[in-house]
Amino acid sequence: MRADITTRAGSSPAGSPGNSPSPGQGGDGHLKAGLKNRHLSMIAIGGVIGAGLFVGSGAGIAATGPGILLSYALAGVLVVLVMRMLGEMAAADPQSGSFSAYADRALGRWAGFTIGWLYWFFWVVVLAVEATAGAKILNNWMPGVPQWAFALIVMAVLTATNLGSVASYGEFEFWFAGIKVVAIAAFLVIGTLAAFGLLPGTHAVGATNLTGHEGFLPHGVGAVFTGMLTVVFAFMGSEIVTLAAGESEDPQKAVSKATNSVIWRIGIFYLGSILLVVTLLPWDSAAVEGSPYVAVLEHVGIPGAGRVMDVIVLTAVLSCLNSGMYTASRMAYSLGQRGDAPKAFATVTKRGVPRVAILSSVVFGFVAVFFNYTSPDTVFAFLLNSSGAVALFVWLVICFSQLRMRRILEHECPERLTVRMWLYPYLTWAAIGMIGFVVAYMFTDADGRKQMYLSLVAAAIVLAASAVVGRRRRAAAVAPAS
Repeated sequence: MRADITTRAGSSPAGSPGNSPSPGQGGDGHLKAGLKNRHLSMIAIGGVIGAGLFVGSGAGIAATGPGILLSYALAGVLVVLVMRMLGEMAAADPQSGSFSAYADRALGRWAGFTIGWLYWFFWVVVLAVEATAGAKILNNWMPGVPQWAFALIVMAVLTATNLGSVASYGEFEFWFAGIKVVAIAAFLVIGTLAAFGLLPGTHAVGATNLTGHEGFLPHGVGAVFTGMLTVVFAFMGSEIVTLAAGESEDPQKAVSKATNSVIWRIGIFYLGSILLVVTLLPWDSAAVEGSPYVAVLEHVGIPGAGRVMDVIVLTAVLSCLNSGMYTASRMAYSLGQRGDAPKAFATVTKRGVPRVAILSSVVFGFVAVFFNYTSPDTVFAFLLNSSGAVALFVWLVICFSQLRMRRILEHECPERLTVRMWLYPYLTWAAIGMIGFVVAYMFTDADGRKQMYLSLVAAAIVLAASAVVGRRRRAAAVAPAS
């Protein structure tokens, strides 16, 4: 392994000025710097708020009790550490391929290839999940229209948005994320007032629901780690801002700002809102298992809470779908730039949009949507489970890449280390240990074990593909010399 940063196709030494691939004028093979600071700010803030927070958190509360707060806190600490490491590398060298490009340089071509394609696979499967979720909500409102038609319409509209320009993606995401942020902020205000008995018809609840009903940990300490398995994947998406930074006006500033704000974003949006849920309602209430946020709003007497939350969840779904298309296409573009995907993936339109990368990602997403309707318990279940542990693989690669890249950056260009990982390398190794623990604990859970096995199979297939591609690349390099 070389101790310097090797320049490869579509990448530049970390010490060189500018980001790579550099945002240029469309049509020259480069992406365009079309994202404004307000876009990046809202993508960073809203990126951690997914539909899973509004709906999926109920299952974690029911399985863990009030102790789910510890699950969120542990997962939150892990995400903060990983984002700090990623921020350090991204601020020094913003890239559309983000951690895949850094793994390519720090660990080897096999690592960048493998984690890049696994990440792409994860997001194209997410496209199918979110398109189906959005279609279900719309079908409930308009049952006369088939659910598959809504899924098709949603995918087509957001595909057109992403094909227009990166500014179109940024503008849509700005408003999607804005609605989510306003919604969660309103919930925090209403919930806090209700908790202190300041709303009509409410009274101060104190810690009754936190310590009553069999205590803070009704199912024991082990349930905290089981809950963490559910919670940890809710944070996937925090890293999107580091991919988007490469198409922003000031990448270094955007990355630094996003990295520094991740602590309060997780603390307020996740821990704050979940604390209000388990404070205002008994954790074993049947209403909590459905949508805990709707249950709280109905409990404090907010009219039409269910319909309002449907709108918010639909917004969160569309936001995730929009970002999924963007993220998958940019990772495909980066892989194409580095020669790890078809060269067509690295071509861009006059507007600086990687059209082939977008359409290729969407086509796979459409295929996955098709299987979700025709083979939900077989083919689609396999796709879903085999991408289930990708978040942990990504975080692990980020950690090991940062260990290597930090030494390289300190030697080659220390002035670019504007964001630094705390207590390097000790907290990096601590994060690696935490991820290793979560991986090991997944094998003790039936659903987690299935996801881990199938995700490892997917990783092995991609790793084997990287070996084949690497062998062909080396043969092609030797042939001219011969």
